Amino acid sequence: MTPPGADTVLVRYGDIGVKSTKVQRDMERALETNLRAMLDSRGVSGELDWQWSRPRIRTGRVDAATDAACDTFGIVSASPAISTEPTMAAIREVLADVAGAIGVEGPFAVSARRAGEREAHPFTSTDIEREGGQAIWDSLDEPAVDLDDPSQVFYVECRQREAFVFTEKRAGPGGLPLGTQRPLVALLSGGIDSPVAAWEVMKRGAPVVPLYFDFEAYGGADHVARAVESARTLERYAPNHGFDLRIAPAGAAADRLMSGVEDTRMLSLRRFMLRVAERVAEAERAVGIVTGEAIGQKSSQTGANLAVTDSVTRLPVHRPLLTWDKQEIIARARGIGTYEDSAIETGCNRIAPDYPETNASIEEVEESEPDLEALVSEAVAGTERVEL
Repeated sequence: MTPPGADTVLVRYGDIGVKSTKVQRDMERALETNLRAMLDSRGVSGELDWQWSRPRIRTGRVDAATDAACDTFGIVSASPAISTEPTMAAIREVLADVAGAIGVEGPFAVSARRAGEREAHPFTSTDIEREGGQAIWDSLDEPAVDLDDPSQVFYVECRQREAFVFTEKRAGPGGLPLGTQRPLVALLSGGIDSPVAAWEVMKRGAPVVPLYFDFEAYGGADHVARAVESARTLERYAPNHGFDLRIAPAGAAADRLMSGVEDTRMLSLRRFMLRVAERVAEAERAVGIVTGEAIGQKSSQTGANLAVTDSVTRLPVHRPLLTWDKQEIIARARGIGTYEDSAIETGCNRIAPDYPETNASIEEVEESEPDLEALVSEAVAGTERVEL
């Protein structure tokens, strides 16, 4: 809940704070740049103040600014807050006003943090909690305090020159600022899993180069449109990073495999996709490939089969969802906004054999796999870039 009169957003980061001084400084600069870009992309004006480890956004649109901060990778949480003088009298007054305005139901508690020189404040954090709690108590008709399980917590951060009062900590994605790692090529099918996998590596600071394979007769225009929409949703988390979707033609490779390969067909198809992705990565100076695969989720994703598909590329294949259950993936897709655009089955399911191999060996796959080098080169040459 945003307290009436809120004029500031307090921003918190996590992993950045445990880095070495130089790395932390570099990551803070990247986070500041990304946060400014996120605010600009949403038309939120305001002043971004990066004075201490608790960055602040001064704005007249605190809710929109808080939402923007909570979609910025590297930010753990953000709070819409009221700024006031760092005195006990001012803090007590704001707490009482906020409590009266939001209508506290059930027991409450006050959680305070005080920082700065001792000479700046003749009180401690405990003093703020005790006297602030008394101010709230006096402002309510039927007050109740429960420090262990309150229904409403009032937070106070008192710094040397300013204090802040707020009532919530909205969760952000956490992780590291986007752009602090090298890019990765993300295989984006437009299904539920792959956009989540791309989002997860973005959360760790790696920009992604989204790559979609158009299976033409085995897919369709609706599948391409869905992939574009999934990429567009992901792009909203990276407004200042290039996010053009690459679309590689894969119909000819699918035809070749349908006509000559049986139970290991899907493995050869995955190997074809990884070979194309490796070439795209070379062109984009990316250092790895990302997929939405999870162990055992499909016949092509058993431990043995993943080893077979990975052997075709020298680049590491990152699988952020390797151990996730499907319901976990769906929940994350809903949370980041990609679920609605990716709930239709992908066209590659039409290529799957009736009895797929689940425990393949490299020798078995290579023996039945046709020479696809020419088709790999054609797919790379025919890859189109779609501006989002």
